[in-house]
Amino acid sequence: MKITEPQATSRYALFDLSFRPFFLLGSMFAIISVVLWIQFYQYNLTILPDARLTGVHWHAHEMIYGYSIAIITGFLLTAVKNWTGIQTIHGFPLFILAAIWGMARVMPYLPFNNALLVMAAFDLLFNLLVCILVLLPIAKVKQWKQMGIWSMLGLLFAGNVLFYLGLFNLLDNGIRMGLYTGLYITISLIMLMGHRVIPFFIEKGVGHPVKLRDYLWINFVSIVLMLVFLVTEVYYPLPLYAAVAAISLAVIHTVRLVGWHTRGIWKKPLLWVLYIGYGWIIVGFALNASAYFLNTDPMLAVHAFAYGGIGMVTIGMMARISLGHTGRDVFNPPYLLGPVFLLVLVGGVVRVVLPLFATQYYNAWIFISQLMWGLAFMVFAVYYFPVLAKQPIPQE
Repeated sequence: MKITEPQATSRYALFDLSFRPFFLLGSMFAIISVVLWIQFYQYNLTILPDARLTGVHWHAHEMIYGYSIAIITGFLLTAVKNWTGIQTIHGFPLFILAAIWGMARVMPYLPFNNALLVMAAFDLLFNLLVCILVLLPIAKVKQWKQMGIWSMLGLLFAGNVLFYLGLFNLLDNGIRMGLYTGLYITISLIMLMGHRVIPFFIEKGVGHPVKLRDYLWINFVSIVLMLVFLVTEVYYPLPLYAAVAAISLAVIHTVRLVGWHTRGIWKKPLLWVLYIGYGWIIVGFALNASAYFLNTDPMLAVHAFAYGGIGMVTIGMMARISLGHTGRDVFNPPYLLGPVFLLVLVGGVVRVVLPLFATQYYNAWIFISQLMWGLAFMVFAVYYFPVLAKQPIPQE
């Protein structure tokens, strides 16, 4: 029995595995949120009734604790099932978990008193439940080596708590600390999981025998430097120390990325999207340091991390995992993935690189990058809807 091209079927499968609803919801939310952000940023329109949540803070929060956490949830709850051999949440309980995530996304637009408080309750409940659901199978089989990854979920939960404490004026600078904690912990999670899966995907999928170089010392040094960077950038600002940590992280991860290179990846969209996405993280650290040493716009570093790094890695991981875990052929992915990934790549260049050389067109660059993001995820969501929602028909 062999699975060929995915075809429509009446077999409803959206809540069979965790990646299905969260990848679909995340990709749809990526479209909706950028459309709303265009209204906020380009046309100064807002539909947020409560002035405490500004458009800028909503955009940053929802891309981290809305979009990114949805993809992380789908990925980790699927991965932990493979790691431990224990069935993770599915069926109606998975529907409830997805609904809690969805309620948190909707609440900011509802015009009633305490809507933001209800948003916080749903959002933090979701974070807490994900922490518990990932921890339970790990603890059951005593796979304590996975606790490093689990701890990052806990830090994302803590970051979201900081954000809401700041939003409700219970913690000075809480909004900033919460947003940057979420961003940098998400980047840390990508670096950690990237070390596990990207070289594995390359060696298995490049189409010719290759043994990539990796250096275990990078893991330890990266953890120490990332801790220094997080503390001195977010919690106890020491700009020089943060800049030195950032440039050091850029250097060691460049060494790692060079060790992962083989020419064959450029013929495989499911490989180069992850490779370049990881490269955007290096660009983010370099731009963070340049903001201190060369006085460049620090928002360029933020969007190198977020648009380039998180955007490319998450859409690449969603594309590969959705094919592989639904019985499709990851070695012959749909042709449209190449153009979709290129849209995100070019959008990142427009958002991050072009403003360095033509600042006078800054708003235009942002608008173009917004359109490219929305178009990329629209094409992705349309194609992957039946992949995620239904089972393929087996073909002899």
